[in-house]
Amino acid sequence: MEPDWEGPLGEAYARATTYLQSLPVRRVGAETTADELRARLGGELPKAPTSAVKVVEALATNVEGGLVATGSGRFFGFVIGGATPASLAADWLATAWDQNAGLYAAAPAAAVIEEIAAEWLVELFGLPEQTSVGFVTGGQMANFTALAAARHAVLAKAGWDVENDGLIGAPAITVLAGAERHDTVDRALRFLGLGTRCIVPIAVDEQGRMRPDALAAELHKRPTIVCAQAGNVNTGAIDPLDEICAVAKETQAWVHVDGAFGLWKTVSTPIKGLEQADSWSTDAHKWLNVPYDSGLVFTAHPDAHRAAMSVRASYLIHDEGRRDPLDYNPEFSRRARGFAVYAAIRALGRQGIVELVERCCAMAQRFANQLAPYVLNEVTLNQVLVSFGEITPQVVKSVQQEGTAWMSGTTWQGRPAMRISVSNWTTSETDVDRSVEIIRRCVETEQARSTQG
Repeated sequence: MEPDWEGPLGEAYARATTYLQSLPVRRVGAETTADELRARLGGELPKAPTSAVKVVEALATNVEGGLVATGSGRFFGFVIGGATPASLAADWLATAWDQNAGLYAAAPAAAVIEEIAAEWLVELFGLPEQTSVGFVTGGQMANFTALAAARHAVLAKAGWDVENDGLIGAPAITVLAGAERHDTVDRALRFLGLGTRCIVPIAVDEQGRMRPDALAAELHKRPTIVCAQAGNVNTGAIDPLDEICAVAKETQAWVHVDGAFGLWKTVSTPIKGLEQADSWSTDAHKWLNVPYDSGLVFTAHPDAHRAAMSVRASYLIHDEGRRDPLDYNPEFSRRARGFAVYAAIRALGRQGIVELVERCCAMAQRFANQLAPYVLNEVTLNQVLVSFGEITPQVVKSVQQEGTAWMSGTTWQGRPAMRISVSNWTTSETDVDRSVEIIRRCVETEQARSTQG
């Protein structure tokens, strides 16, 4: 029997197009409870087949109200970007082609696309020409992969083969990381068997930037990894990478830069000292605005990268003249996420990426200007921290429930704050102004409630 592709895919296309076209006007936050979603979607295990068209129809209908419109120009939570038309379309094709992008032999086009996109990314970020690149799920696995390469390199210098001999009996590794680092660094160290007790927190300034003098005081001749940051998750502040790298290199420490979103800033305004690091991580699903999931890891030392990640087996087909993607990431079988990255860069070009980054920064500054009395940070990137005192958590919740915009909450230097992250390619001045109006209204409402209470 011939499969019916047109029916379910046609229904999915129609539903997806309707959803995407509704983003400028639809409610941003979800409004359906988990119990309601379970009641709609759950039930007994199906006993008999159901037509694919009916499955797609029911799925699209029943998740309505349970979707957060993260692709909206008024979604400002968690540094989540949207998806450009070219990258979304390429991602659909990647799903239809269903390539297993681990080996060149199994997916030649996917492997070559990654190779080309990798070269473009290295050029965009101004990294060393020999830099190796891995396509992973997100910042978590990008940090994991980079730190695995770092673990290999610093232990190899100490005469230890960690891939063959493990960590039992190995020289201790010290990780010097800013006190305001992202939690994915700690989590990666747990995955790598190093544990979080190997971390020595380095003092930061009032914006969360690592202090080079505090770093220098902790550097010694021992296996050491320095974790710097391009884009503090709260303030957007970028560590002084030129000074950090200069200090770290005196003791041959490996410098990793967690640049989940901030790394993209260098496409617009070069980040001084960025190219002097040993590894870097970022997300394409943040400021490049490709669909989830899409993380990127870079190392200036391809041999260490491959040593930490590669595998060889008799049942695999390796062509030494070709790039096997599994040599650069921790996954074996995986989707061909390079197609979306390639399409995004091809469609935007350097100029379009620069404009995207600069527009988001300008919109963040527009937020800061209109909410000036409440702003806590120096707005130098796409992050704006605002606080309304003790009522801040209630204001965040009220804004989310109102539905026009969506921001997340945080705590900054002991104070509750609202975190506004501008990362979407469609965010306009109108989106910002509408969102500010709602924030102000919610602040007034919560202040009145607080007074009455």
